[in-house]
Amino acid sequence: MMYLRKANERGKVNFGWLKSQHSFSFGHYYDAKHMGFSALRVINDDVVQAGRGFETHGHRDMEIISYVVSGALKHKDNTGNEYVVPAGDVQVMSAGKGIMHSEFNPSTEEPVNFLQIWIVPNEKGGTPSYAQKTFGTQPGGNNHDSKLELLVSDDGREGSLRIKQNAAISRLTLKAGETWEHGTEDQKGYLHMISGNVQAVVDSETNAVEIEAGDALGIYEQDIIRLKASEESVALWFELPK
Repeated sequence: MMYLRKANERGKVNFGWLKSQHSFSFGHYYDAKHMGFSALRVINDDVVQAGRGFETHGHRDMEIISYVVSGALKHKDNTGNEYVVPAGDVQVMSAGKGIMHSEFNPSTEEPVNFLQIWIVPNEKGGTPSYAQKTFGTQPGGNNHDSKLELLVSDDGREGSLRIKQNAAISRLTLKAGETWEHGTEDQKGYLHMISGNVQAVVDSETNAVEIEAGDALGIYEQDIIRLKASEESVALWFELPK
């Protein structure tokens, strides 16, 4: 069995300054069939126009990850952190017992496109924290798979950013014609395509599916996913608790 979420079926929001596509129910968009996948609660594909952004607002008891696809994002919070997060950087904010922050596009000319990801923590409360890091494709990623680069984990292994959940996020990079295979064992897996096109085969399913930018595919425990890239492709691969 697999969970398939096509890009064109996502919830859509257009406020002029913000265009967003929601993989799961969020804000004014509600869909009982898409409330999250395991501990993964939100993936919003946001495009914010130059000089605009999200005014100061609060969060608590949520692990919030921002993956900047293009442009740059400026973060400011009430614990004293104020940073610009450029494309290629990953930002993690552990809201803990409560934090106030804002996010803006510091550019006067170009939009910023980023994925806003929320993961439910495995423990509530605690002191809020913030971290960001520049990542680049490098060998020796997750499970010694050179096509994966570990970005986020529960223990900070391999230089990844740490979150409070038994989960991991890796960037998967495939060249045209390359293949990738991964088994879930006792966890769930979730693939979100950022760019490109792949053919996906899941052991528990009969037919292959085509996954393009914005599409996502989730698989359950004791399953295997096999991909073949039709073109150069980039995706996020989530390992999530059962």
